[in-house]
Amino acid sequence: MRVLLLLLGGAALAGAQPFSVGIKGGLPLTDFFDAVNSGNLGYFSSTNRYIVGPTAELRLPFGLGIEFDALYRHLHYSNAFSLVDVLVNSSTESGNWEFPLLLKYRFKAPLARPFIDGGVAWDTLSGVSQAIERTVVGTGVVSRSSNSSPAELQNSTVSGIVFGGGVDIHLPLIHVLPEIRYTHWNSPQFQSTGIAIPAGTGVTAVVPGSLSSTQNQVEFLVGITF
Repeated sequence: MRVLLLLLGGAALAGAQPFSVGIKGGLPLTDFFDAVNSGNLGYFSSTNRYIVGPTAELRLPFGLGIEFDALYRHLHYSNAFSLVDVLVNSSTESGNWEFPLLLKYRFKAPLARPFIDGGVAWDTLSGVSQAIERTVVGTGVVSRSSNSSPAELQNSTVSGIVFGGGVDIHLPLIHVLPEIRYTHWNSPQFQSTGIAIPAGTGVTAVVPGSLSSTQNQVEFLVGITF
């Protein structure tokens, strides 16, 4: 605590702006899901190519800073398999919030200052929803149900470590910060067990293919701060 107070005091004496806020957005360079299928059966996923959210930084002396982000993305995967004489299709959607807390160091430069950062992150799901549709083969009879706890869901919240690097470009009134960021999560949030128990059937089925959320994540991000 004493060290932090001394750093804040140093920033104030130097006349620096200690806080900056803004928005950060970008795109994932890796897929959130690793999905395997066999023909028309198994798991299928689509990666939404955007990440966006607010960012804030406490600027400290000696080129240091502490950054906190709240980054949002949308997730989706589907599943199709046969259960005796029933064809089962499911579609799962979820919001995903990522909260990195980073220590940043800027190298000295006049206008474009390279930086490196690292720290910890937490990732949590919001609004998980799975829709299930069952079609009786040969009759066309369809039944539908939904739930908020799909069988593939293993951890609603996970933590990880973060490393990144980029450039802080100082323009009039704003800073533009392009960055490549790597995160390793300590465990997957989704992982298929190979067994599915569709609600209401009372029958256990082996599902072809597999699904797992990747634990190594790479993102390209651009921040705009004031």
